[in-house]
Amino acid sequence: MLLLVIASSALYTGLLIQRCMDMDPSIRSYPDIGERAFGAKGRALVSIVMNTELYMVATGFLILEGDNLCNLLPDVKFEIGGLKIGGRESFVIMVGLIILPTVWLNNMSILSYISASGVVASLLLLCSIFWAGEFDGIGFHHKGVLINWSGIPTAASLYSFCYCAHPVFPTLYTSMRDQRQFSKVLGICFLVCTISYAVVAIAGYLMFGSELMSQITLNLPIDKISSRVAIYTTLVNPIAKYALMVIPIVNAIETRLPLNSHKRSYSLFVRTSLVLSTVIVSLAIPLFGYLMSLVGAFLSVTASAILPCLCFLKISGIYQTLGLERLVIVGIVLMGISIMIVGTYTSVMEIVMHFVT
Repeated sequence: MLLLVIASSALYTGLLIQRCMDMDPSIRSYPDIGERAFGAKGRALVSIVMNTELYMVATGFLILEGDNLCNLLPDVKFEIGGLKIGGRESFVIMVGLIILPTVWLNNMSILSYISASGVVASLLLLCSIFWAGEFDGIGFHHKGVLINWSGIPTAASLYSFCYCAHPVFPTLYTSMRDQRQFSKVLGICFLVCTISYAVVAIAGYLMFGSELMSQITLNLPIDKISSRVAIYTTLVNPIAKYALMVIPIVNAIETRLPLNSHKRSYSLFVRTSLVLSTVIVSLAIPLFGYLMSLVGAFLSVTASAILPCLCFLKISGIYQTLGLERLVIVGIVLMGISIMIVGTYTSVMEIVMHFVT
């Protein structure tokens, strides 16, 4: 029920972003919405939250890659100039090099085809998980604590992270050939994603109970073909979606460069430096579950729930009238603030405890 509430709220706020853009055709990006609502300070706030969130999501992709590849090939290690590089660290660096050419692309239509491969990979991953449970001896008979109340803040934070793409919506909306289809596309995407999330969550609980790790692929026996297929397809998603996440950050940086520096060489330098920095951060903070929980609680909730609601209230002017939609929007804002406060505190404490112990 918590997942459905957060999913419905995220879908609604995504539609609010579209309505903000329809009210002012000059709006082309998420920061434009913040500026239209609250001026320069609004633009700065939205830009900081948006770019930080997208940056941490991209970093999480690299952590995901390193964890799964290390689980698949645990004996891989390198030594360069007397410096020993572990398996996980090696894979993060290699994946960074593989992803780099996709970040160099400027054509959003090409990125859409790359991202589409992630959709196919997700469906294949779902099938592989069920195959492993049904035919590879794992079964669906494990049990755990059905409701762990102390884990609700972390769960809500992770659910929020699952719907963190709102900062990209304006870019996708403006690049669509037929913008009238945006709401339909958004609804279908949210429906498919939510069903997939729920099915994997239930399957993971029944397959591994309370022993389920932050990534279900880390629980799967790597000697089975279905498990290897699941892990390999998991690796496709970050590679397919990384560039889509960082392009808004690249655009924000490049627009602040001096006019005489808008050359291809400068652009390549900015993009390469951005990828390099995410590699460094993912090596320094190798905690996928905790990090994504923190991003979901502090950044995703802000960017995907609180800011769209506040901006729409201001731009539309309905904050001046009392009505059902205003009550719904205020309810979403209050829910988002609650998740942000409790979830952020819980996530920070989990990360601190991990390093202390």
